[in-house]
Amino acid sequence: QLQLAESGGGLVQPGGSLRLSCRVSGLALDYYAIGWFRQAPGKEREGVSCISTSGDSTNYADSVKGRFTISKDNAKNTVYLQMNSLKPEDTARYYCAADGYCSLIKIVETDFSSWGQGTQVTVSS
Repeated sequence: QLQLAESGGGLVQPGGSLRLSCRVSGLALDYYAIGWFRQAPGKEREGVSCISTSGDSTNYADSVKGRFTISKDNAKNTVYLQMNSLKPEDTARYYCAADGYCSLIKIVETDFSSWGQGTQVTVSS
């Protein structure tokens, strides 16, 4: 059974950095594209980034381009989201998702079928 577990969230000041991790268990990460999504209170969940099965292709939401970097370590069955230059508007619960497709047009939650429980990121002074 495929399971995903996010970690690395927390409270950080504007301009700071965090690295989120998504640990995949149940099957090898080699077989999965991974997406990162976030949901702020009162807002719809939005796609943040995704990485293809091979790791050769990535995509980012315009709001995070140049600040966030997604990567995967198949040996550790873990995907990372490095978040730099964080802004208050990045505050949200962040989820990773698998068993889907990393679109290079738009990162869509309906393209993924397995989800983690999320980790909270709060950017505040």
